[in-house]
Formats: sequence, structure tokens, C-alpha cells
Amino acid sequence: MTRRVICWRHGQTQWNVEKRFQGQTDIPLDETGHGQARRAARLLAALRPDAIVCSDLRRAADTAGYLAAETGLTPEVDKGLRERFGGSWEGLTREEIRERWPEENARMAIPDGEPVLDVGERVHDAIRRALARVPEGGLLVAVGHGAALRAGINRMIGLPEEMRQALGPLGNCSWSLLGPLDSGGWRLLEHNASSLPEDRILGDDR
Repeated sequence: MTRRVICWRHGQTQWNVEKRFQGQTDIPLDETGHGQARRAARLLAALRPDAIVCSDLRRAADTAGYLAAETGLTPEVDKGLRERFGGSWEGLTREEIRERWPEENARMAIPDGEPVLDVGERVHDAIRRALARVPEGGLLVAVGHGAALRAGINRMIGLPEEMRQALGPLGNCSWSLLGPLDSGGWRLLEHNASSLPEDRILGDDR
């Protein structure tokens, strides 16, 4: 397989600014987030993607809309790309969560939330479904959420559960690029990027 995947996080929301756990609460982009998405879409359009798939939550769907406007592509909506369900943590600030659930917070183990491994599986499945529409040598842009995309990337590159924190977070409207390994599976080519990749970086070990 020669297809590549860009995992693109949505733009900023007011809850991001307030450091609130968003989860699957449907919070819109704020003014800054719209500007971030507009700028990033112009950059990603230069990579000439073949397909766009996005979460149905509007912060991701609206972010994908800017890339659609630049490319003429129609985003496919897949609920598998939704953010991790946060149960009783949703809407709370980091400080509130830390005070009420100190041990669980340290492990990011939400008592009534969605297990991280389950999130990774559904994000991986959504990307795999969307790749069926991408030609060999083509590029898919998957627009989603920070925690969910990171869990999906961990699943794709085979990081074990105990190593999941080794992959740093994705900033608002930043993205990661994955390409195929010659032996099968996926290779992380760039992470948390906000500028276009350079050919010399992608090929420096060949």
C-alpha cells in the first residue's frame, strides 16, 4: 500500500482556552479557531489530498469545511472519529478534574468514560474505511480531535498501552502524517506539524 494519512486536529474552541475537557460535547470553533482552520487548510490543500473524512462534531466538521472549500472535495462524516467520551469529566477544567479524581487523572482513566484502547480502535477503523476511497499513492485527511487522533495514531503505529504517553499531544489545527512501512503497517513521518513537510526530511533515512 502506498497511501498516506494526515490526522488533523480541529481549530481552537472557547473550552480549549478555558482548559475544559470537551469530550463529545459539541462545542463550536471560536474566532481564533476559524482563523487557524482557514490558514491550515491553505497549506494542506497544497498537498493535493484525494479525500477528506471528519468527525461529526462541529468543531471538526467546520475545520474540514475549510479544506473542502480549498480543494473542492466533499468531506465524508464518520462518527468513529469523534473525541473520546469523557463522562462526568466533560465540561470540567483540568484543575477541577485533578481535585476530584487525583489518581484517575494521573492515569487519564475516566471512571465513566471511554477506554483509550477502544478510542484507538474506532479511529483506526474509521481511517481504514475512508482509505477505501483513496487511490494508490493518494492522500487522506482525517479531521478529528486531539485525544482521539493520538489514540488512533498509537494504534496504527503499534505503540503498546504502557507507551501511549510517548506520543505528545496535537495542538489546535496541527496535524500528523503517516505513511506505509515497506514491511506493512504504518510509520509516523511527522507529528504535531503546522507547516508543510520537506522532501529531504521525509527521505533522510533512505
